[in-house]
Amino acid sequence: MTADKEKRRAISREAARRRRRVESDVFGDLSRLLPLQPSVRTHLDKPSVIRLALSYIRIHKVLKGNAGTKAEASHTVKHGQGMESGEERREYGGGRGEKEKETEDLEASEETDMYLRTLEGFLMVLSTEGDMIFLSDNVCKYMGLTQTELMGHNIFEFTHPCDHEEIRNNLRLSAGEVWCGGKRDFVMRIKSALTHRGRSANLKSATWKVLHCQGRAKVCVASSSVSCLLLTCQTLPLSHTLLSTHTFTSQHSMDMRFTYCEQRVTLLLGYSPEELLGRSIYGLCHTLDTSCLTKNHLNLCFKSQSVSGQYRMLVKGGGYVWVESHSAVIPSGRPSKSMPGAHQPLCILCVTYVLSGVEEPFLQLSLDQTAHRYWS
Repeated sequence: MTADKEKRRAISREAARRRRRVESDVFGDLSRLLPLQPSVRTHLDKPSVIRLALSYIRIHKVLKGNAGTKAEASHTVKHGQGMESGEERREYGGGRGEKEKETEDLEASEETDMYLRTLEGFLMVLSTEGDMIFLSDNVCKYMGLTQTELMGHNIFEFTHPCDHEEIRNNLRLSAGEVWCGGKRDFVMRIKSALTHRGRSANLKSATWKVLHCQGRAKVCVASSSVSCLLLTCQTLPLSHTLLSTHTFTSQHSMDMRFTYCEQRVTLLLGYSPEELLGRSIYGLCHTLDTSCLTKNHLNLCFKSQSVSGQYRMLVKGGGYVWVESHSAVIPSGRPSKSMPGAHQPLCILCVTYVLSGVEEPFLQLSLDQTAHRYWS
């Protein structure tokens, strides 16, 4: 009996080893199919292989559903996508050499890198459930987390809980967006493993980084395709390296009244800095754009950083110019008595970019504009 028992155990152990070998071979084959560098593939565990494989299957469905027009179809064929049979591959690749193919791939990669550098951000594809099915590989530069660490995970695992409702609202697809993709423009806070010195830290010690997300919803009616959001994500630091003659900085109280304004505003809007002190920015914007400023103001109060989007700011003497404001709440250096661990907001710092010349210069939309014209 003892010998039979030992024999059954040995057979069971050998069967378990065989299953593990087969499983390892299957995962090895699956990981080699992933479009990743060999150095990255070797460090993937089994759950990561499954997660990334599912993400690439879903992004393939997105690309497949996008090949409706002739231009998109030709682009797909040019890059070797959508060719399922070996005969088609041989027909496409038979007339050119490996060096030519490598040259084309290198040029395409350099072109993509150039676009991402110009964007100063990264690309994200979100499913309607919030799954990050694709991110461009430069996401590590902005978030301190690699493409393989994020793809396949849900966006709600990495974003601030207070922003979840706004993200859900943007993920919902209305009936009118079936035929024309709806625009998306929102701000959210996401975990960042980057330190102040630009080094990557542990995710447990991650801080919140504010992202400005813009893009469109892609709605697919066919069951074989995936509905998703195609977004460009940019971080929102107030960078003074971008300032030009068509930009001015200003400081505001928390109710958006001017406490300081750069002298350059006189050349752009006609107001002197002294005239603006104590005035609310709402009194200087076009009435139809107050909702845009209100949304920006709420984002500032809750998320500490925001970008307004394009709105119209009135010019002294008549007319208006199109502008966009990048804003941040500057905290004071001392915590409050009621909340010793928290820092009270000191002011709001705005960098306003003037995007156009003066439009409709003879149109007066406020008493200030009329009085200036009367006095002159």
